[in-house]
Amino acid sequence: MASVLNTVPSLRLSNFNNTNRVRTRQVFTPNPVSFTRRRLTIRATETDANEVKPEAPDNAPAAAGSSFNQLLGIKGAAQETNIWKIRLQLTKPVTWPPLVWGVVCGAAASGNFHWNVEDVAKSIVCMMMSGPFLTGYTQTLNDWYDREIDAINEPYRPIPSGAISENEVITQIWLLLLGGLGLAGLLDVWAGHDFPIVFYLALGGSLLSYIYSAPPLKLKQNGWIGNFALGASYISLPWWAGQALFGTLTPDIIVLTTLYSIAGLGIAIVNDFKSVEGDRELGLQSLPVAFGEETAKWICVGAIDITQISVAGYLLGAGKPYYALALLALIIPQVIFQFQYFLKDPVKYDVKYQASAQPFLVLGLLVTALATSH
Repeated sequence: MASVLNTVPSLRLSNFNNTNRVRTRQVFTPNPVSFTRRRLTIRATETDANEVKPEAPDNAPAAAGSSFNQLLGIKGAAQETNIWKIRLQLTKPVTWPPLVWGVVCGAAASGNFHWNVEDVAKSIVCMMMSGPFLTGYTQTLNDWYDREIDAINEPYRPIPSGAISENEVITQIWLLLLGGLGLAGLLDVWAGHDFPIVFYLALGGSLLSYIYSAPPLKLKQNGWIGNFALGASYISLPWWAGQALFGTLTPDIIVLTTLYSIAGLGIAIVNDFKSVEGDRELGLQSLPVAFGEETAKWICVGAIDITQISVAGYLLGAGKPYYALALLALIIPQVIFQFQYFLKDPVKYDVKYQASAQPFLVLGLLVTALATSH
């Protein structure tokens, strides 16, 4: 899927000395790594790259890392050799809940969800489509195209470290994509849709995921467009899928959820701070690189807070003051946690900030969904 086109001679990281060309803290790779200014590929020592066996790199900073973090696909993960655990790590289960919650909000906004066996089963299948399958596809694809950045920022991750082979990654991408699209088609048949709207939403979201991560477009290279696309994928698309499954998408819902995607842009910026070094080296214009970390912090919190205040204003204007007040009440703790954690140090406190503040944001999504359903 991706190959090295440059012909700069290969360098073995394990043979780096104390020259001025390269500085590393502590480098060890289980396989030689071919590496140029723009591309990186994993190669086996005496065999084909596609036959590399999973092998945990010794240079990982988390010798005593958490197995739980490994399964969730987040920082501080223990190194793993079990291929199925590595596959799960690539799908980053920690990123599934927002998509699952989006389906819940869409179902609630439809006004047609009922607590019976069939509707619950439909919603679970829709959650599986949005979370494990299509978000898993997105995360694996993104890790594949980010392998050169990860080789700089997080060289111990599964793909740059050689813990999983090229063929295994590509196979996983296709299986998750086709599985997600298959579930989308099943949901359309199950709901009796004349037009397969859930399938086309899934297809459109999958295409957006591809152009977000892959060249030549690679939307993530632009901080504004890339982060807005990411926000829309996490908020608008699963909401639309849930609402289309149980009801009808309306123009006001599309506008409202698209507006909420600006808050998603802010959430996406949070994750850019930990990759500043690699982004800068590879010429990616993330907002912390383009504007500086101090300015980017305020762009981030402004996008999150102003969007929610605007939605509260919309609900107030629509004659739903109690829902508007509830949403405003949920914004207050988010602002407190922004000052307590994120604005102090967005890299050190990124996980703590998101764990503290984001539950209030997703509850605000549900408040908005319930308001639109009445």
